[in-house]
Amino acid sequence: MSVWNRRSSFWGIFSMRFVIVTGMSGSGKRTAMKMLEDLGFYCVDNLPVALIEKFAELITTPASEVNKVALGLDVRADQSFSGVRRILDQLKENGYLFEMLFLEADDNVLLKRYKETRRLHPLSPEGRVEEGIHREREILKGIREKADYIIDTSHLLTRELKEEIDDIFVRNKEYNSLIVTILSFGFKKGIPADADLVFDVRFLPNPFYIDDLKYKTGNDKEVQDYVMSFGEAGTFLQKLTDMLDFLIPNYVKEGKHQLVIGIGCTGGKHRSVTLANALYAGLKDHGTYGVKLYHRDVDK
Repeated sequence: MSVWNRRSSFWGIFSMRFVIVTGMSGSGKRTAMKMLEDLGFYCVDNLPVALIEKFAELITTPASEVNKVALGLDVRADQSFSGVRRILDQLKENGYLFEMLFLEADDNVLLKRYKETRRLHPLSPEGRVEEGIHREREILKGIREKADYIIDTSHLLTRELKEEIDDIFVRNKEYNSLIVTILSFGFKKGIPADADLVFDVRFLPNPFYIDDLKYKTGNDKEVQDYVMSFGEAGTFLQKLTDMLDFLIPNYVKEGKHQLVIGIGCTGGKHRSVTLANALYAGLKDHGTYGVKLYHRDVDK
């Protein structure tokens, strides 16, 4: 989905940078728009679909004094969203150049956010939020396929979203469309619902039964040294890395944007944390995809 390689030089030639921001309600679009505003973009949110082409015409006139514009498109502006794809195609045919940033999140994350804020979903003001989420995802499917950048905010902190925005629109880094999340956890607290791949490292000796290590975690060198002292740990890490070297390029090719790798042990404090840290260290500088690390149960 990344097109930054062929656009990075383009935006150095033309002074106007026009970004369209859209995506799922509750995914952080307004936060992203605020971040772009802080970066000097002139931001317009929820413009009626019928006015998009006229707006593009106005900001690209020689008399326009703005050189960075972000336009937020929301399902609430036109609940059918039926005309958006047609108008965006028309803009390109007429020579208007723009980038599209699409924000999304997993259904269960969106549902949790709506429950926490007690907001109504724009597509189901009198019904279930879950129904609105499913309907909106179907409506936006065609728009998402045309996006230049897709950011999944399911596991992103606000500062991490800002880093993603800065990488794309300030530092002009090549955009990594796939984010790999390495997640350690404890089986006795349940398998993470959002894990795509789950690996069980309970076959390794448990540091919990070593008095000097019991109250330490896989973030401590003593525990790491103990776990990795067993040949099976290194063999597991190597075989897992080899498998991911095969899987990840194929996930990217198929358009996957979020891969969550769960590594579990009994309590989620020692073995899983150690192996998750080791896997992260081996993948974080790969460059063709982004890598994040979380320890779900290390402090529980």
